[in-house]
Amino acid sequence: MKRVGHGGTLDPAATGVLPIALGKATRLLQYLQHDKAYRGTVRFGIRTATDDLEGEVLTSRPAPTLTLSRVQPYLPKFVGQIQQIPPSYSAIQIGGRRLYELARAGETIEAPVRSVEVYSLEALEWRSGDFPELDLAIACGAGTYIRAIARDLGELMETGGTLAALTRTHSNGFTLENSLTLDALEVQIQSNQFVPISPQVALHWEAIVLSEPLAKRWSQGRRIDFAEIQTNSLRSCGTDLSAFYQVQHEDGRFLGMGEAVRHAEEEMLIPKLVWD
Repeated sequence: MKRVGHGGTLDPAATGVLPIALGKATRLLQYLQHDKAYRGTVRFGIRTATDDLEGEVLTSRPAPTLTLSRVQPYLPKFVGQIQQIPPSYSAIQIGGRRLYELARAGETIEAPVRSVEVYSLEALEWRSGDFPELDLAIACGAGTYIRAIARDLGELMETGGTLAALTRTHSNGFTLENSLTLDALEVQIQSNQFVPISPQVALHWEAIVLSEPLAKRWSQGRRIDFAEIQTNSLRSCGTDLSAFYQVQHEDGRFLGMGEAVRHAEEEMLIPKLVWD
């Protein structure tokens, strides 16, 4: 296919959920939920150029005396709205070039500090040793770098830290348990059993169902008064202004995405994306 998109880059060494949009469904990626969740492993005592085990080791100093009881009080520092410097080897663009391209070319450019949101961070398992490891469960907003959390937690411990493993367990409304492995996907394609997820299922927005002639007007790209929707829609919904809705035909077809806005004294459903 010529048009394929995804719901968020995974680091080369990471595994887990990666929503993929096919064909015109790439237009819907912007309307997916943005929240993500991970299970990551921080290894203490090591600093690397990439903030994970893929990069050059900068320092290696055993930390056998480090304990979970010492690390635990610092975990709340990484919850909420936090300031984060992305890894030097990342896909962020500066001056039209990716940071990892600049780093590989030998140019030292520090990424600008960014504000990201971490909803929760929980310690799962601690493994002692010369280079102790901590498994974390992290729920966060888009743009959060787990590698940066591992690096910064190691700096707080004065031992250094790097990300030893990472699995994305949730992304854009999809979970790891309900995802296809690449092997399973290949089997389904070869047996002609693969069916992409429908927009109605993929989009986790409340649905407005339109009957005729409102559905026809919608497909022409015309705005619709919510007063008409309440009386003509198969399903009534309370209007949340400035919120998005997925729009469906009464026969179940997906019609697109709309936004509720106030126009003069009327509440209108404005077409943001009309599904052909």
